[in-house]
Amino acid sequence: MAQKKRGLGRGLESLLSNDFDDTPESGSELVELELDALRPGRYQPRRDMDAEALEALAQSIRTQGVVQPLVVRDADGGYEIVAGERRWRAARLAGLATVPAVVRPMADEAAMAVALIENIQREDLNPLEEAAALRRLIEECGMTHAACAEAVGRSRASVSNLLRLAELVPEAQALLRAGDIQMGHARALLGAPTALQADLAARVASRQLTVRQTEALVASAMAEKDVESAPRQSNRLVRFEHELGETLGAKVTVRSQRGGRARVVIDYPNAGELDNLLDRLK
Repeated sequence: MAQKKRGLGRGLESLLSNDFDDTPESGSELVELELDALRPGRYQPRRDMDAEALEALAQSIRTQGVVQPLVVRDADGGYEIVAGERRWRAARLAGLATVPAVVRPMADEAAMAVALIENIQREDLNPLEEAAALRRLIEECGMTHAACAEAVGRSRASVSNLLRLAELVPEAQALLRAGDIQMGHARALLGAPTALQADLAARVASRQLTVRQTEALVASAMAEKDVESAPRQSNRLVRFEHELGETLGAKVTVRSQRGGRARVVIDYPNAGELDNLLDRLK
């Protein structure tokens, strides 16, 4: 029988208090490790590391050193980075031979949670990377939306909005990943049907629209779609509207409904006109 996976929604605070901190505690040690003894963590949520930002960090390390130790764990004769891969890469660019690190015994589940949460809290992931990290916390670590929000310092609404980015078409996701559109644009585009998203996203990016302009663009596209999809009135119903309107002396609207039914709406401007209309119907 398969063993049930333990979730991190409960007991998350105790988990992070022991594993997320980068200061040495019981069961861990602060050491200087050679760069070649370290390897990237398997749970790193970042897909791309900006070369310019990495060089800026390397320059800071050249002048100030690595101020914050990496968090690592033992792995096959070396060490796996749990938190601090950017510092490790920047230290290599800066020409360092070693970096300070806290070596901590850590299970896979805890290492995953720490790596994902550490990266999200630093706010330098793109929205799609952040969304993917949150989804892993939920699906692989068994955390609830509320627990995720608390762990990464976001509101539940913010977490839900990020998770919805998976509903964007690939073309829109690519623009968001490249920075050609931002999170606010993406949220607006989610209000459009899938068939319209790619075209709308391209227009937003090429015209460099604001979020408000994007919302207006989506609303306009939706209105056009509604008009196109609205059933056309048959000549018979149009004639009926006209003749009934003339007979009653009021504006009459007839709308087709399912099952061959129709809805008749008679407009009247005031109570007096309503009395006249009732008299005509008697």
